[in-house]
Amino acid sequence: MNMQAMLRQAQNLQKDMLKTKEEIDKMEFTSTSSFVTVKVNGKKEVLSVKINALEDFDVSDMEILEEMIQVAVNDCLKQVDKETEKKMGKYSSMMPGLF
Repeated sequence: MNMQAMLRQAQNLQKDMLKTKEEIDKMEFTSTSSFVTVKVNGKKEVLSVKINALEDFDVSDMEILEEMIQVAVNDCLKQVDKETEKKMGKYSSMMPGLF
């Protein structure tokens, strides 16, 4: 394989990787933990936090609410990582040491 063909192949690979990354960035990931629902995008930006009001919720339960938000956010971020690995992992086999 000549150098120009390798360069073209690398450029095509780069374009494919960028396209895949853009697709992931536009995706939305949602997680619910008890009465808290969190939505993030593929860039790991929190898009929304929704708390479903409970009639028996008291301000003293704030620590529980904070924990539920934390659990939901962390789950969303894991979903982003999993999707990124699923879609971008194929490129690591093409270019060892890249990821």
